Amino acid sequence: MFEIDTHNALDYLHRTGRLAAGTAARIHELAWGVSNVVLRVEPEQGDHWVIKQSREKLRTQADWFSRLDRIWREADIMRCLQSRLPEGTVPAVLFEDRDNYLFAMEAVVADHLVWKAELLKGRLHQHVAEEMGDCLAALHRETFADAELKRRFADRQVFVELRVDPFYRRVADVHPQLRDAIDALIDEMFATDVCLVHADFSPKNILIAGGRVVLVDYETGHFGDPAFDLGFFLSHLLLKTVLHAARRSEFHELTRAFWQSYCQGIESCSATAMTPPELQRRTIGHLAGCMLARVDGTSPVDYLDAEGQQLVRAFASGLLQNPPATLEDVFGQLNLELA
Repeated sequence: MFEIDTHNALDYLHRTGRLAAGTAARIHELAWGVSNVVLRVEPEQGDHWVIKQSREKLRTQADWFSRLDRIWREADIMRCLQSRLPEGTVPAVLFEDRDNYLFAMEAVVADHLVWKAELLKGRLHQHVAEEMGDCLAALHRETFADAELKRRFADRQVFVELRVDPFYRRVADVHPQLRDAIDALIDEMFATDVCLVHADFSPKNILIAGGRVVLVDYETGHFGDPAFDLGFFLSHLLLKTVLHAARRSEFHELTRAFWQSYCQGIESCSATAMTPPELQRRTIGHLAGCMLARVDGTSPVDYLDAEGQQLVRAFASGLLQNPPATLEDVFGQLNLELA
């Protein structure tokens, strides 16, 4: 495999005919996660685009590996969701290079915002939370009970490599008293396969660009349990709440806005697994597991101090051992912990 970087990408594009010979372009690396190389290509003429290439070893302090061909799952899911999510939400796939495990997609405007960075700075953008509630609901609703998608995206190996092992099983190793609860969480998740799951539905993958919201990073996608997406996403919002404890009420409203928007969007899904009470029950476990994973998993967040990390450990462990009935109870409990 030819590994691209900012130094050789232009030569690669000329050599493969992706850019006309002699065409100049500015190329720089984007900070999209730890599992791939992502380059923005800005030709002197024409539209900008993004190249994404798999890396087998992820850029983390601990050893972390995943199979290279996950890149094709990502491109396939993006094409699948183009017609199912609101227009402009999913970047269009432009070309693939199967020999070198890379593909190109359309780029958002250069001066876009990354919602994670905005949240870390305390800029909440409640309309983004509402839009992402609509977006995730559409992703789950429009793929719900789709037998063909279930067949195509049943393989969960990459999800296990990038989420189950480094998140949940790693946490169980660090906190053996929680192993039974975590094992039960994993078993129920694998037994609940009702719709397409993004599995990296995170503020770092939500771009605010020219008045629209764009969702990226689909490599962990699979047909499974929507509660994982909900717990994963909400864990990020609650971790940011811990960071901005003095503004916990505002973050609470942001989180509530997302959840209410999501629930309205899935009202047409007629299955027990998709009812709000049942989703909340399963989501609370994933919320707790993902919060713990971001302090004691393979890829911890870098913005919480030791006191914040310890609060997350105690809070999330309590949720796993004695889960409350509703997400509203979870949010209220965290507010009390932060008071």
